[in-house]
Amino acid sequence: MASEEASGSPRRSRREPEGRAPRQDKYSVLLPTYNERENLPLIVWLLVKSFSESGIDYEIIIIDDGSPDGTRDVAEQLEKIYGSDKILLRPREKKLGLGTAYIHGMKHATGNYIIIMDADLSHHPKFIPEFIRKQKEGNFDIVSGTRYKGNGGVYGWDLKRKIISRGANFITQILLRPGASDLTGSFRLYRKEVLQKLIEKCVSKGYVFQMEMIVRARQLKYTIGEVPISFVDRVYGESKLGGNEIVSFLKGLLTLFATT
Repeated sequence: MASEEASGSPRRSRREPEGRAPRQDKYSVLLPTYNERENLPLIVWLLVKSFSESGIDYEIIIIDDGSPDGTRDVAEQLEKIYGSDKILLRPREKKLGLGTAYIHGMKHATGNYIIIMDADLSHHPKFIPEFIRKQKEGNFDIVSGTRYKGNGGVYGWDLKRKIISRGANFITQILLRPGASDLTGSFRLYRKEVLQKLIEKCVSKGYVFQMEMIVRARQLKYTIGEVPISFVDRVYGESKLGGNEIVSFLKGLLTLFATT
């Protein structure tokens, strides 16, 4: 397995050539958005605050998929406020899927590490420095936020949604034995080259995509560290999770079980 516990000793750090100063790490945050006009200014402010206070080199890449609510206009204003070296708006004309949004964002990323997260305030940037510390401690290829380990948790969901999430994760653990405690979360840190390789291997769409990323990481023997996080349900806007997504998740889970 590719988990922290199962992977044995972490792989050795990649060395810089002798005589050359080690490159300062830079973190590119990929923020796919669709109808996040209210949330985007808040999440960007929190990200800038967290990175600035920690002295971390960063950039935030906003990938808006043709939001009809004016999200793109807000992103353009944020680009002016914080500077185009820190906020990069790289929009697309319509919704084309999460995986392709990451591919699009990575084309413009100049960091050697990629952070993926939701723009709806479900993921608090305060955990990012902890992700970075975890990655450096174990030299992990991936650090994943987990709601189901340690003091991680979910806030703002009703009982029905909690049962669905727990049930989906439980079934996934039994069928796939992925070596990570939270497969459906989308708050992660990747080495850039690792994320590129995983996206090339993944074929799933929608909510199954995040799960397949971890399963493929296990197959490719990438190392995975985990950081407990607090997941908070969105305050503004509507959740994109519906009946069709649940059906797609179950189909995708069975497909992964049959092919891995």
